[in-house]
Amino acid sequence: MSGATGRTGALVRLATLALLWGATFLWIELALDALSSVQVTFARCVLGSLTLLAVCFGTRRRLPRGWAIWGHVIVAAFFCNAFPFMMFSIGQQTIDSGVAGVLNATTPLWSLVIGVLIGTERGIRPIRLLGLVLGFGGVALIFAPWQQTGQVGAGALAIVAAAASYAVGFAYMGRKLAGRGIPTISLSAAQLCAATALTALSLPAGGLRPPVDLDLKAVLAVIVLGVFSTGVTFHLTYRIIADEGATNAASVGYLLPVVSVLLGTVILGEDFSVRIAAGMLVVLIGVAMTRRARKPPSVAPPTSQPKIGTSA
Repeated sequence: MSGATGRTGALVRLATLALLWGATFLWIELALDALSSVQVTFARCVLGSLTLLAVCFGTRRRLPRGWAIWGHVIVAAFFCNAFPFMMFSIGQQTIDSGVAGVLNATTPLWSLVIGVLIGTERGIRPIRLLGLVLGFGGVALIFAPWQQTGQVGAGALAIVAAAASYAVGFAYMGRKLAGRGIPTISLSAAQLCAATALTALSLPAGGLRPPVDLDLKAVLAVIVLGVFSTGVTFHLTYRIIADEGATNAASVGYLLPVVSVLLGTVILGEDFSVRIAAGMLVVLIGVAMTRRARKPPSVAPPTSQPKIGTSA
């Protein structure tokens, strides 16, 4: 029962993470109508860190202590927060939110490659590998590169760089921070605080100008982006890394195209077709395969030994 309950909780976290993370691209798109890429990045880091700090305060959790831990936190904050957040804000100035979600779905592949290189993904099962490949095929079906014309723009390359950076950050967090006896809420709050400090260094590069046509829609988009799609999402990511490993955490990236394309279609009026629907179904099947639990080894029943004599 406990195993089934644990798997159910993991699936709930995965679904929640996919919804919140997949909606990130919509909120960025709306926020960029009034704010620069630097301002959007800084605002989401500030609001995300304040959200998790409030949770730490409410649950009486302290931030990590020690220079060594904070050194690892700063490195992880660069690869998993400051750099990819900036790349998303830059990339979505020229590409749609749905496309951004699709390109970000390459994170599981980068994570798998990194896991193999550093030795954390030894003996990967064929069904899981097939699920990763199938998920990539679903992403390709949604994106349909054979229908694209012209060269790949800088915006698309920025999103791919963000996806690769996420994979590096997840692997680093899994090896250096998660599972060290520090509560995940403390680690996630500390990391977003470090990301806020790193992002503040970029404010002179376009982050100090007054917002353009700031309205209620942009303000609400930034708030939701910071509180839910940054603070809550990042804590859930840490939980999955700590419980299931970096590659499993990255596998949620394959669900992002489903969420981002649906939101882009419903809210922003982006295109939707039978091909995109089929791609989403393939993505869901692929993710299910990557998360299939390994069967516990069967234990042979003890054999009864023949009695040789009687006890005294």
